[in-house]
Amino acid sequence: MEQLEFLTDDNEKVSFYVLEETRVNGVNYLLVSEQDSLDAECYILKDVSSQESAEAAYEFVEDDNELDSVFKIFQELVDDEEV
Repeated sequence: MEQLEFLTDDNEKVSFYVLEETRVNGVNYLLVSEQDSLDAECYILKDVSSQESAEAAYEFVEDDNELDSVFKIFQELVDDEEV
């Protein structure tokens, strides 16, 4: 499982394990956790990188509708892998 390090707006480094990734309507999303387990608390990050930047930029999905729809997709992906 891949572990990525992110830099917060306060220049603090945080690490997350990438549990799953998907693309919805041309936007990349990551399902991440601070632990290497689906049993831990998980977060959904949205790729907000600009075309001009070589660095990836992610932010937490906060919109409830977007969060619900992307969560359902991740739930299906994870369920398919466990079978």
